[in-house]
Amino acid sequence: MKASTSVLALLLSTLTPCQSFAPIHSNAVPSRSIQPKAATNTEAVPAISATSSEEDLELTRQIIMSHLAKQTGSIYGDSLLPSHISNPEDYPENDLMIRTALGRSPTERTPVWLFRQAGRHLPEYNSYKKEVGRNFLEMLSYPQDVAECTLQPVRRYNVDAAILFSDILVIAEALNVKVTMPGGVGIQVPCPLVGPADMMERLPKREEVGRREFVEERLGHVMESVRLIRRKMKEEMIEVPLIGFSAAPWTLLFYMVGGSSKKNNEIGVRWLKEYPEASRDLLDRLTAVIIEYMAQQVENGAHMLQLFEAMGMMIDEANFREFAMPCLEKIAKELKARYPDVPLMVFSRGASFANEELSKLGYDVITIDGSVDRSKARAIVGDRTGLQGNYDPRELIPDGGDGKSVKTVETVRETATELLKSLGPQRLIANLGEGLGGKESPELVNAFVEAIHEESERIINEEKN
Repeated sequence: MKASTSVLALLLSTLTPCQSFAPIHSNAVPSRSIQPKAATNTEAVPAISATSSEEDLELTRQIIMSHLAKQTGSIYGDSLLPSHISNPEDYPENDLMIRTALGRSPTERTPVWLFRQAGRHLPEYNSYKKEVGRNFLEMLSYPQDVAECTLQPVRRYNVDAAILFSDILVIAEALNVKVTMPGGVGIQVPCPLVGPADMMERLPKREEVGRREFVEERLGHVMESVRLIRRKMKEEMIEVPLIGFSAAPWTLLFYMVGGSSKKNNEIGVRWLKEYPEASRDLLDRLTAVIIEYMAQQVENGAHMLQLFEAMGMMIDEANFREFAMPCLEKIAKELKARYPDVPLMVFSRGASFANEELSKLGYDVITIDGSVDRSKARAIVGDRTGLQGNYDPRELIPDGGDGKSVKTVETVRETATELLKSLGPQRLIANLGEGLGGKESPELVNAFVEAIHEESERIINEEKN
């Protein structure tokens, strides 16, 4: 819980003018790669003199935060503010998702959010899209559209996080690979890369794509959207984390050389076999831009990060380990070095064979898809990471998606409880095995969210007794 104004005033009154404590967040020394010290270890150091009113205010803040830490042993959840955050207002009051992802157990209940929780299953989304007269891809260029669609499900459901309303192919567009949405056939790349020479001619150079300026220029509208979302969350007093995300390198390569998820699915692996050096070059460029893209989402206000290897089912295990895994390892290593206390989640959809190795690379949460045996999921990742997933979204479609079964609030509660009992309520983020497709009932989605909260709380309390 955030410290109240009255508590801060009381603390101020107890401090003498000469008191000073070790700064928690120094503007002079980068702290991204340093874990915050435990609150109980905060010690007094020689006084630091302020040279301006701004510095005086900052020192006062540091004194208050340090004093609070000494008195309570904690300020936000189990630790001080994350190392990249200096303003307490930038940390959500409901930090259940963050605590769970970072393994700060036990928690009072299981957090829940949904892949594609924003979008076409919501009547308010369809009404808004009709009102603005823009399709999905067009809306991504308008920060006001992105903010509105990001917040719609958080207003409707008691989910424990918002996720940036965006698409996995925005990076492809930033690299001069056009993306279209003709309607009825999904998102497509009409002019995919046709070989190494085409790649070298059309794509920006490796040393260019990993620069901060490149992301600011090509993907600045995304960062503007993140900032607007955070402003609106404050205005509406929405106190949950904002998740930023990106597609992973293999998934982007798959689309950039194949053009579609529905046709020419063999082209991606063929590229790896026929052009191994060019493939490594392309994956290296994609890795560089993904790292900077996700880093800037954090710098602009995202509290958590999700990496989607959405096309894991389109690559065999040997090629995944040779080409995709090194990229995923580099992304985890770099982002956790910069932001050690920003939860990093990964979803290797359709390639669950990679989950054990991914759990050893620094990711905080491994997402499991519907193919994963829940009885073995915990053993695979051990105590290295948390789990996320893998509820079947067909349970949220009134006719089960096949017209043969009937799904109700009662059946949703039963299947949600099964998820919790199978995976355990701790170090679990309840989610889906794949994203919402649009046919789901908002009533059943809400029933799932409420069931996860209520049933997990019941199970946890029973285990205590």
